[in-house]
Amino acid sequence: MKAFFLGDEMRLVRTAGVAAGVCALTAVALTAASGTAATGPARPVTAMARARTVHRSSAPPTTAFCQQNYRVACYQPRQLETAYGLPALYRGGVQGQGTTIAIVDSFGSPTIGRDLATFDREAGLPGPPSLRIIQPAGRVPPYHQASAQMVGWAAETTLDVEYAHVVAPRARLLLVETPVAESEGETGFPQITRAENYVIDHHLAGVISQSFGATEQTFPGRAAIDSLRSAFENAELHHVTVLSAAGDAGAADVGLNQSTYYPYPVTSWPASDPLVTAVGGTQLHLDASGARTAPDSVWNDTYNRSANEYLDGDAGPNPLAGGGGESVYFGRPAYQGGVSNVVGDHRGVPDISMSAACNGAVDVYSSFPGQAAGWYPTCGTSEATPLFAGVVALAGQVAGHSLGVINPLIYQLEAQHARGIVDVTAGNNTVSYTQGHALHTVTGFKARPGYDLASGVGTVDAQYFVPELAALGKYW
Repeated sequence: MKAFFLGDEMRLVRTAGVAAGVCALTAVALTAASGTAATGPARPVTAMARARTVHRSSAPPTTAFCQQNYRVACYQPRQLETAYGLPALYRGGVQGQGTTIAIVDSFGSPTIGRDLATFDREAGLPGPPSLRIIQPAGRVPPYHQASAQMVGWAAETTLDVEYAHVVAPRARLLLVETPVAESEGETGFPQITRAENYVIDHHLAGVISQSFGATEQTFPGRAAIDSLRSAFENAELHHVTVLSAAGDAGAADVGLNQSTYYPYPVTSWPASDPLVTAVGGTQLHLDASGARTAPDSVWNDTYNRSANEYLDGDAGPNPLAGGGGESVYFGRPAYQGGVSNVVGDHRGVPDISMSAACNGAVDVYSSFPGQAAGWYPTCGTSEATPLFAGVVALAGQVAGHSLGVINPLIYQLEAQHARGIVDVTAGNNTVSYTQGHALHTVTGFKARPGYDLASGVGTVDAQYFVPELAALGKYW
């Protein structure tokens, strides 16, 4: 969970990946308005979820409410279900029965059980068959509301659990809490590796969702990353799918000091790992029913003044975009051979994308100490990753078993122009920021027909993608 992903889950709440841009600012629930970023990111970087605690409501906000009061759109669970074609699957009995999604987060949330129950009640969702919490890498320290890290990870955890459940409402949920916060570099990853190996060795889940990451350049070298890959190698052997958020700072990302951005394109690990499916971000354009008013585009709120004011309390620009680019440590995997004209000799990120935009955030309910209980619009690739974890769980139900490394299947479907793969051809992940009292721009990558380094192969129409992925997975 990057301070910046605060999972980068941005709790508008931004939450996505604490380290990598936290996919939703890894649900890094931001506190009061943070001033302009004169020297770098104004928020801690860990998870990838984004949100701000100053934007709270006592009931799930509607799209119209958010547009009127925050000048950005927000969406409720039913709108996302409609947007991704999920009702057709649900009517056919495909809701994730018999599958388990493991959600890995540092610290977790002390109120996740009752928060999920409140979320489900208000959204009209069934409760999951089970929500089990384990701490296989060591006891998590007691929760302290004065700890910005713990509050941020609690926000990330809430986003991850609630939105994996939205997509696969009948899947079992396994929250895997670790005792050391993941941040830039190696910090927190030994405990994550240990915890994920436990899950895999004990056959506890078929898909693992990671809404966090660290900029590749913050590791001492490839050997340091190799020492942390055992869980992914183990997952491949045991046919477990591993997902990771691609980041929330667009083509840029933060350094080991967690306060300054790299001035050139970078990517994050574990999203860049060839054994992991990297989930990037899109912007949905929906009406109140969840019908699209325009095709999905690459998530990039960097230059959206309203989104910046909503999240950061200033006019921006601040890096608010889906991660993507070429790995400096991993070469092009065989499954990307068909897109070598885009990735060259490098592993390209992301593989696929889902909803992550802050102007198009999702409603999250939380009540953990450190912020007022209520509903917060949240965004980031920390949102996209659990959404896709739910999709993978649905496909696992249809296939009758977990699917393992699905990247070769995704690229095969893209090459076949499968109906379930929806190309994203608009937008880019170029970002700008103020650092050292100067404005910097990191030129990213543009969406284009077919695979690109801003959206991967595109996004999904789950009513077709789920059976297509399952059909290939039966022989995988």
